Amino acid sequence: MVEDSACPKPCIVTLTVNPAIDGACETDKVRPIHKIRTTNETFTPGGGGINVTRVIHELGGEALAIYLAGGATGPVLNSLIDDLKLHRRTIAIADNTRIAQVVYERSSGLEFRFVPSGPQVGESEWRACLDAIEETPCDYLVASGSLAPGMPEHFYTLVQDIVARKGAKFVLDTSGDELRASLRKGGVHLVKPSIGEFEGLIGRSLQTDAEQDEAIAEFARRGVVDYLCVTLGRDGAIFADKDGLLRLRSPEVESKSAVGAGDSFVGAMTYALAQGRRPRDAFAFGVAAGTAAVMRHGPYLCVREDVERLYAEISCGVAL
Repeated sequence: MVEDSACPKPCIVTLTVNPAIDGACETDKVRPIHKIRTTNETFTPGGGGINVTRVIHELGGEALAIYLAGGATGPVLNSLIDDLKLHRRTIAIADNTRIAQVVYERSSGLEFRFVPSGPQVGESEWRACLDAIEETPCDYLVASGSLAPGMPEHFYTLVQDIVARKGAKFVLDTSGDELRASLRKGGVHLVKPSIGEFEGLIGRSLQTDAEQDEAIAEFARRGVVDYLCVTLGRDGAIFADKDGLLRLRSPEVESKSAVGAGDSFVGAMTYALAQGRRPRDAFAFGVAAGTAAVMRHGPYLCVREDVERLYAEISCGVAL
């Protein structure tokens, strides 16, 4: 067990306030009423920040995962994280950590994803989480995933204030009102909305590449975020900062799963930035990891050898 261990250098801390035990299985066909027999069951620790920690670990780095967990299922999550030899600090809560499930239907090649809203978190519990962040040194803090029921909508802005006082960099991967609140405050280092989430953020649909590029570049010029990365699914992603914009296409791969692509992107890009790589180079590394994540079923996020091969393909001939 590596609970409460010292943060490795460079010090990347991840925050997951609504983690999950991620179950995955396969079946021939999903049908109503009938008992669905499944095979190849796996259970892995999940939730945005925990996934980011797993990706960084897979790519050869280390990060400290801070997360809330409790009830009957909390110890199971802790055990799964310890099995992966990840650094962790657990904030105990009374309610049960959620269990999510992905079912792969072999006959159609489709995935069915069942994601509960999560446990009820009381004020004393989420404030204990803030205290843990205050006490933990970091160079980067990655807050990723949804808020749990009972948490204030502005919770990530409270984290943002703590990170700013530390002089660290704040990476945020969330959506909706939580993302808006942090961007209004300003000073975010990196955000990674999907194109749909970005359209929701600006309040309009972007139908063409030109419209996307213009809106994303204009948003980045406002200076509320250092680096804006908008993911486009199989079409790749767009990077923008105050100096301009870069659109990268994803290599063509056989898509087997949509699980973990965004977390893989954030983990790889943050790790690359923490290593001192140039922002656009780190972005290309993130695109490679996001693409690698869709290539495998089951408990995988991305696999290092896939990421490195795809990164070489993406960066070939591109000025980064």
